[in-house]
Order: sequence, then structure tokens, then C-alpha cells
Amino acid sequence: MQIAINTSIVLLTFVLTEFSAWANHKYIMHGGMWFFHADHHKKDHGSWFERNDIFFLMYAIPSWLCIMLGMMNGYAWYTWVGFGIALYGAAYFFVHDVIIHQRFKILTHSTNLYVLALRRAHKMHHKHLGKEHGESFGMLFIKRKYFAEARKLKQVQLTLKK
Repeated sequence: MQIAINTSIVLLTFVLTEFSAWANHKYIMHGGMWFFHADHHKKDHGSWFERNDIFFLMYAIPSWLCIMLGMMNGYAWYTWVGFGIALYGAAYFFVHDVIIHQRFKILTHSTNLYVLALRRAHKMHHKHLGKEHGESFGMLFIKRKYFAEARKLKQVQLTLKK
């Protein structure tokens, strides 16, 4: 029973972290801390690293603290919150840095509908070079319209392959 509760805490935290990431992206990164996020919206900022990379601390530090303090207190419930945040961080890195921005050159030619929709939504986010007028601030949950656009793109890709 305890395994089911702990797993539920991890999964619920993972989902809630997506909403937290959306709000942080919209109101903090595109708000008062735009200085750190701005280079992420530039085509060429001269380095593999970005000032934007500092935002991982917004999640890494609370995750680490929850895990460490929870383990020190007999695996208290917040241990599993920390693991949920860490799991989201790993998903974020894989989806955002590997799949979308291709900072590592793997999975570059995917025709998966979800991947194409993710890339389209993120491209629409990046079409705005300033902090105003942004759209699509989330990472994993994206609007249906991007799936429709991805379907069209996938049809074009399949037609070109023939």
C-alpha cells in the first residue's frame, strides 16, 4: 500500500510541476527575470550554455532538499515530492533540450505526432523574441491546434518520402 501512495505522490507532483513550470515560464522568465531567459530566445547567443540554464535551480534545489530531508526523516512523504520534481526535471531535459532544441543530435528526424506537435508549439513560443506577446509556455501539455498542424506536417513528410 505504501508503494502505491509513494508512487501516486511522485506522479501527482510530476503533473503539478508542469503547471508550476508553465506559471514560472510565463510570469517569472518572461517577467522580472527576463534577463536570464532572453538569450534562450536568440538564434545565436555564442555559447552552448545559456544564462537561461540557471533556471534549473528553481527545481533542482527544492527537489534535492525534499529528497535529502525526507530521507533523513524516515522517507517522509516529501521525499517522494522531491523525486516527482526530479522526474519532471529529467523529462524536461529530455523533451526540451534533446527533442525540441536538439542540443544533443539524437532523435532529430522523428515523425512522431506528439514530438512534431511539441516542436511546433515551442517554435511558436520562440517566434516572439521579446518577453511580451508570448504563447505556449508549457512543455508537456500542448494545445490541440499544434497537433492539427503536426498532422499536416507529417503528411507532407510522408509525401516527400515517397
